[in-house]
Amino acid sequence: MNQPRLLITLCTYNERENLELLIPEIHSHAEDADILVIDDGSPDGTGGLADEMAKDDPRIHVKHRAGKLGLGSAILEGFRFSIEHDYDFLINLDADFSHAPRYIPAMREKTNEVDVVIGSRYVTGGDVEGWGFKRYLMSSGINGYARLFLGLKTKDNSGSYRCYRVAKLNQLDFNLFRAHGYAFQEEILYRLKKVGCLFCEVPIVFEDRRYGSSKIDWKEAVSALWIIFRLGIDRLLRKRVSKKE
Repeated sequence: MNQPRLLITLCTYNERENLELLIPEIHSHAEDADILVIDDGSPDGTGGLADEMAKDDPRIHVKHRAGKLGLGSAILEGFRFSIEHDYDFLINLDADFSHAPRYIPAMREKTNEVDVVIGSRYVTGGDVEGWGFKRYLMSSGINGYARLFLGLKTKDNSGSYRCYRVAKLNQLDFNLFRAHGYAFQEEILYRLKKVGCLFCEVPIVFEDRRYGSSKIDWKEAVSALWIIFRLGIDRLLRKRVSKKE
């Protein structure tokens, strides 16, 4: 039996130093995987580097965007690419080495049982390195908030290290998404839950980025809280999420 086709997406903005090291490490754990770099016009030349790497490796693909259009919209670009090119599964991970590629085999293993595999910091065996109390409190708070408003049972709803079954992504109407930034992580789980996806969490240790600086700020946090609240209202009103409702 052939191995299911896997696409790994990396959404980048000023990640040149990380990307050069990350892509070979990903392929050391998933040699068969294709990689799609979705770059938001990085001024440090991340997109150009990705193009150079793609010239030498047919497994690497690059999509250039005009500027910083938001993490959520970048991930949606990856979803559309996976559907258009008939992949079976899509793994998204951060491009800054906070999500170690060594967990990819464990995530793939679970795809025989579920539709969405979450690389989780908050299950037994998971952990976070390099965070202060304030950032940990913010992450824990937004996860609890998402469980309350969106009816999610999973413990780590705000991380982006996940494996999705592409056939399930294809059921969703992407035009209905509210979030363009970091609230996308909770929104996609809510919408996939509505179309009947099965979930599981595998433990990961989240490591602080190797190079560059974090793009999260308080404005993003406030925006995420507001969007999750609005999705909670959508849930009460039973608003549709799929193409066929």
